[in-house]
Amino acid sequence: MDRITGPDDKSPVADELIEGLYAELRAIARREHFRAGSPQTLQPTALINEAYMKLRSRQGWESQSQFLGCAATAIRHILIDAARARLASKRNAPTYSFTQQLDSLAAAVPEDADVVRLGDALKLLSQFDANLAQVVDCRFFAGMDERETAAVLGVSDRTVRRWWVQARAWIHHEMATA
Repeated sequence: MDRITGPDDKSPVADELIEGLYAELRAIARREHFRAGSPQTLQPTALINEAYMKLRSRQGWESQSQFLGCAATAIRHILIDAARARLASKRNAPTYSFTQQLDSLAAAVPEDADVVRLGDALKLLSQFDANLAQVVDCRFFAGMDERETAAVLGVSDRTVRRWWVQARAWIHHEMATA
């Protein structure tokens, strides 16, 4: 994509980008909301607002693709932090009798634990190879396809496919040994 600029040939701030890309960000947030299970996650609007809070102070966005890539990473951090918070609150939560929705509480814990383990694996992956971690952010957390991910990263579709296979294998191994 072409370089995007704001007033006085400066790069736009997050406000302008979020306004222009709100529909796309909302689609990403809705997809993540439904994938993780609606009662356990932030609402899509809250997820966008949290991502905005993380991105608003940054200046110098070179393109919409760069912004969407950073938004995908911000969404990942928000979802993982929310899962960690839910796990922490469950450890300190009052005990419930067996008849008080014990099944639903027990079912929520593994999902949050998996999200936290995924976050830990991605943190290690980003130290090992930042490109592989960015591919996971774009493909898994932002729901981008190969073409969109390639545009964000500035590489070919074929490279994205290769990195995606490598990243999935690496994460699977890390999560299996954790």
